[in-house]
Amino acid sequence: MKKCLIILTILLIGANSLFAQSEAGAIWLLINPGARPAGMGEAGAAVADDAYASYWNPAGLGFLKGREVVLTHTNWLPNLASDIYYEFVGYRHFVSNVGTLGGNLILMNLGEQDRTDEYGNFLGTFSSYMMAITGSYGTALSRTSAIGVNVKMIYQHLTDQGAGREKGKGASTNFAFDVGYMKRQFLTRNLTFGASISNIGPKIAFIDVSQADPMPTNLKMGLNFSFGGEYNRVTIAYDMNKLLVASYPDRDMDGDGLVGHYDENGHKNTAGDYNKDGQQETAHTDDWYLGIFTSWIDDWLLLHDSSADGIGEEDEDGDTNDGSIMKEIDKLNHNFGVEYWYSNLFAIRVGFLYDKTGKILVKDKWPVPTFGAGLRYAGLGFDFGYTAGQAGHPRQNTMIFSLNIKF
Repeated sequence: MKKCLIILTILLIGANSLFAQSEAGAIWLLINPGARPAGMGEAGAAVADDAYASYWNPAGLGFLKGREVVLTHTNWLPNLASDIYYEFVGYRHFVSNVGTLGGNLILMNLGEQDRTDEYGNFLGTFSSYMMAITGSYGTALSRTSAIGVNVKMIYQHLTDQGAGREKGKGASTNFAFDVGYMKRQFLTRNLTFGASISNIGPKIAFIDVSQADPMPTNLKMGLNFSFGGEYNRVTIAYDMNKLLVASYPDRDMDGDGLVGHYDENGHKNTAGDYNKDGQQETAHTDDWYLGIFTSWIDDWLLLHDSSADGIGEEDEDGDTNDGSIMKEIDKLNHNFGVEYWYSNLFAIRVGFLYDKTGKILVKDKWPVPTFGAGLRYAGLGFDFGYTAGQAGHPRQNTMIFSLNIKF
């Protein structure tokens, strides 16, 4: 299948209808691996009890012994394309008196695209892919608590050269890190709490350094309640996700009918990004070390009365409420799942995922159901996960397959 570069950029890097947010670059890093969590509504921050912990929450590695290899394969966005594949390989290894070492490799194969010039003339074809290599470490602080950290290298290759007058090549190399914490027996004996912040790092310069996008820094917080005996065991898991990226659109904050036209000192400058009061009015994002905090209030801070910026809706008095705390709440993604194991041999799973901003919903308002099953025998495990979704949505009918090997 052949697709042009601009379509790939819109759909895979910043499409609101396909991913949770469009405010950051390299959103593919937020694709969740593992058929087991896929069947549980993509909840796993407080589960993380296998080699997939290197992705979901590196603190989970601190409770694990032995060695394990895991693999995931899926045809991503099956309703959109037939040649976009997501592959994941993870590993963990316990070292006495040190902790558990691990890591993972993610490969996103985007298939073959047409190359055209700025006038639409065909120039041949090229292949695109993205990959991330992660090293992980987790250690127990006590019998019930653990911490973990990841360090990763991220490489994105869309094309060998920019389009038209774009500066630079269509590739980027970046580094980021993750941190995680897990607490067993949290409040009650059977409850586990887990939290991780992933993809902490500087902005991504892609195609043109002047168009750098924030890293998709993401917070996961979850609870895991497990109960049962030797032959029957049930796990109930819930995750909340929040993209820690503060993004502000073009807006006329002082109502003068202009966006910018001043420098940061309030001096007239038609190429300036600020208004006369020194407020930045052109679209921009905060650096990661600020975004971790300001992302919780960036939409709330858009509150101002100006119909000239085209943001928000006018009320009966002609004023606009450009932002609200409810927009911050709407950006939270929710994941819920239930897993039942019989005799540690066979599992069935069901879950729901709710992403209002990313429009991953059924009939634009209901959570998307997920289903899954798993088998375990003699150190080998096979899992299958299925995401239903709204008819016509690119993520509808997504099937994920996973293999676990303990040795």
